[in-house]
Amino acid sequence: MKEEVTNDNSRRDFLKTAAIAGIATATCGSLACGCSSPKSVEPNLGKVKLLSPDGEIVEIDSAYLNHQEHMAIVSKLEAREGMAGKKFVMVVDLSRCKNARKCVTACQKWHYRPEETEWLTVKLMKDSDKSAPYWFPKQCFHCDNPPCVKVCPVDATFKRQDGLVLIDNERCIGCKFCMAACPYSTRVFNWAEPEVIPAIANLQYSPETGIPAKIGTVEKCDFCPDRSREGLLPPCVEACPNGVFYFGDENEDTVSNGDETVSFSQLIKDRAAYRFQEELGTKPRVYYLPPKDRQFPVERGYENLPDKLKERFKDVMEGTSE
Repeated sequence: MKEEVTNDNSRRDFLKTAAIAGIATATCGSLACGCSSPKSVEPNLGKVKLLSPDGEIVEIDSAYLNHQEHMAIVSKLEAREGMAGKKFVMVVDLSRCKNARKCVTACQKWHYRPEETEWLTVKLMKDSDKSAPYWFPKQCFHCDNPPCVKVCPVDATFKRQDGLVLIDNERCIGCKFCMAACPYSTRVFNWAEPEVIPAIANLQYSPETGIPAKIGTVEKCDFCPDRSREGLLPPCVEACPNGVFYFGDENEDTVSNGDETVSFSQLIKDRAAYRFQEELGTKPRVYYLPPKDRQFPVERGYENLPDKLKERFKDVMEGTSE
C-alpha cells in the first residue's frame, strides 16, 4: 500500500512539473518574459518566478525555461507598425572610438552574418589634407525621410512609427532599387545562399530580426528592435569597450551607452552634434559628436589590425605620416 502511495505521489509531481514547464514555455513566448534575451536566466541557476496564463505567480526551476534567442514574439503587423510611443535614436561619440571593432563583431554574431557582409562598418575619415584622421562607425541611419522606402516597388522596405527603417525579406524581390537610392551605401545583398546554422534554422522569420537570411534579398542594420522590446541595448552598444554608442528614445529624451544614461537633447546640444550629410535632406536618426579631445591616437586602432583590414585604411594612414 505504501508503494502505491509513493508511485501516485511521484506521478502527481511529474504531472505538476510538466504543467509548470508548459507554463514556462508559453510565458517565454510573451513580452512579459525576457527568455529571448541573452541576459535571461540560464539553466540550473535557481528558481525564477513567472506569471501563469491564469494570472498566478508560479515559481519554477530555471532549468525548465525554454531559452531561445530571436524568438518571433510579434505579429507581422506589429513588426511593420513598430513600438507605440517610441522614437529610437542613436548618438555616436567620435572622440571615443579607437576602432576596437567589438561593435562589428557583436553585430555580426547577433545577426549570424558572414565576415564579408558587415552591417556596421568602421571607416577612417579625414576631412582635409591638413586635418587629422579619425575613426567613424557607420550603420544604417534610419532616416525620417528615407529615399530607400520611396523607391521600393513591393513595400519590402518600410518606415515604422518608432523611427526604424526595416526590410521584410519575405517581400523583397532583390531589385536593389533601395541600394541605389541609399546615399550612405549601408545595405548589403545576399548573392549566395546564406549559411543557416541549426540554432536558427527553425525560427520564424521576422523583419525585426532578419533571420534566417534569404538569398537574393537586401539586408542592413536594423537597430535590433527585438532587443528593444525587451528593454535591452543593441549588441553594438553593449559590446563597445569605450562607450562610443548611445542608444535610446527621443520621446523620453534619454540615451544610454550601457555605463551612463543621459539626456539626448542636452547631449547633442552641449557637444555640438551633427548628422552625416545633413544637406541631403534625409533626416537621419543617428547623430555624431565631433572627434574633439580624442581619447586615443588614431594609430592605436590601426597597428594591430590584420593585413586584410589594414588595406582598407592604407591610403589615409600613409597620407597621415607625410
